[in-house]
Amino acid sequence: MIGGGQGAFIGAIHRIATRIDDHYELVAGAFSSNPEKAKASGEELGLSPDRVYGSYKELIEKESQLPENVRVQVISIVTPNHVHFEPTKLALESGFHVVLDKPMTFSLEEAKELKKIVESTGKLFCLTHTYTGYPMVKEARQIIASGKIGAVRKVYVEYPQGWLSTFLEGEDNKQASWRTDPGKSGIAGAMGDIGTHAFNLSEYVTGLQVTKLNADINIVVEGRKLDDDGAVLLKYNNGASGVLMATQIAAGDENNIKIRVYGEKGGIEWQQDIANTLLIKYLDKPTEIWRTGGGYTSGYVTTNMRAPAGHPEGYLEAFANLYKNFALTVKAQLEGAAATPEMLDFPGVEDGVRGMAFVENVIASGKSDQKWTDFTI
Repeated sequence: MIGGGQGAFIGAIHRIATRIDDHYELVAGAFSSNPEKAKASGEELGLSPDRVYGSYKELIEKESQLPENVRVQVISIVTPNHVHFEPTKLALESGFHVVLDKPMTFSLEEAKELKKIVESTGKLFCLTHTYTGYPMVKEARQIIASGKIGAVRKVYVEYPQGWLSTFLEGEDNKQASWRTDPGKSGIAGAMGDIGTHAFNLSEYVTGLQVTKLNADINIVVEGRKLDDDGAVLLKYNNGASGVLMATQIAAGDENNIKIRVYGEKGGIEWQQDIANTLLIKYLDKPTEIWRTGGGYTSGYVTTNMRAPAGHPEGYLEAFANLYKNFALTVKAQLEGAAATPEMLDFPGVEDGVRGMAFVENVIASGKSDQKWTDFTI
């Protein structure tokens, strides 16, 4: 692991996710840019001192020199956005598979370069867009792909948070400080942090791609340097339209990301706070409530759940599904076998490029008087 040392939020989430299905063992890390903190983090995690490194460059260099049956196989990178590209590039070019926290890079230019590196090295790459890991999100995708609700016409996706309703970055809050810092987060705040999740979810569930957008971007909290609120009108490549909302100033709201998709014959609805439930709506009969473990769902549900019906599985398990599917794909490659579609069902480099394109197109549209702009990469 690179990043995720003492005091970090997302690193601990990644480590829990790797352990849920016992496909991974954490054996090495460069947990902080501060060597003393990196060492202390490694000790806390019970790692051998000679596998705890003071920098990501040292980790990749020294692990590369170890015998193949000893050195790490996968490197998980959980650093802030501005420290995504270089360690990922070095890890891939040094022969390691990579799991990277989203958004993929600091800029679209970096994202496109990283795509070339993934393709040229042939190494496997996973981007942790968590919400695609939920079983009923996967089921929604399968239902839409089957034509059950007809051709998609309308998409609503929203991600409301309230944690940045005040100037939290002025209170020595580590998470707020880097996420609102253009030098570390990039050109977007809320749209880069959670808007990319909403965008990715809409394209994953519908199987469509955004072709045009019209954005209203706001900085609500005085003194903040990056957007903390916004809404985007979307056009998809089949002619459907959509609305995306992402805000971090919805006081009192937590992380209840939600999507509704409407087709010619019906619609689907899913939201994170009741993640085991998927609503399927029809023109001519009552709404159906589908649940994980019900016995009537596809293999994409059953292969991504662990508990009997009625036992809630949530955010950590969704994260774990990405790690599990990636691990099974790595193992298939090692064995010279073909990975199944279910194994390959994790976000990859193309999702990362489109996510960064979303960020740059949204901010450009928000600043433009023209508003409707083509979605360019």
